[in-house]
Order: sequence, then structure tokens, then C-alpha cells
Amino acid sequence: QVQLVESGGGLVQAGGSLRLSCADSGRTFSSYAMGWIRQAPGKEREFVAAISWSGGSTYYADPVKGRCTISRDTAKNTVYLQINSLKPEDTAVYYCAADRRIDHFSTRPWGLEVWGQGTLVTVSS
Repeated sequence: QVQLVESGGGLVQAGGSLRLSCADSGRTFSSYAMGWIRQAPGKEREFVAAISWSGGSTYYADPVKGRCTISRDTAKNTVYLQINSLKPEDTAVYYCAADRRIDHFSTRPWGLEVWGQGTLVTVSS
């Protein structure tokens, strides 16, 4: 079973950077695609970024493309999301998620198989 724990959120000024981490305490990390979903206050969950189980393919949502990098360290069972040039509209709870199908991250970001508890990112203007 995959169990996910996020860290790295916080308060940052616009233009700053953050690196979110997601550690898997389970035993099936390598067989799942991993990704990040965010939910801003009063809005639905939206896809941010995803990485294939091998790490060979990455996908990004248009609002973060060019500002985000997703990566995974299989030795540490950890996925990272580096976000640069943060904007106030990036303020949201960021959830780490896992799913056996990477296309689910963009097509059904509310219905992924495994979720972390979320970490809050607040960007001040």
C-alpha cells in the first residue's frame, strides 16, 4: 500500500521558490505514477504536475509550465515539486497523489487512487 506524506509548504513572497516533498511509506512506490494536485480556496482540485513510474515522462499544467519541475528519487521513495517564480494565484493546498494511470492526473484529478494529507502554500503579493 502506498502512503503519502507531504512537506515543504509555507508562506513565500511572490517571485520566490518552494520545493515540496512527498514521501511514500508504503512498498509499491515504484509501480505508481506520482503527481501533485492543488486546491485553492473555493475552487476545485486541479492538476499541477505528474511523473511516470519510471521517471522518464513528466507532464505539467499550463499555469505552471516553465515554472515547475517534478522529479522522483526511487531510492528514497520521494517525489519532489520545485516551484519557481511563485504567484499569488499559486496559493493552494498542494496534495501529493499516486495512481497507476498517469493520464488520470489530468483527466480526473479529484479521483486518484492514493492521496497525501496536503501541504499549504501561501504566496503573498
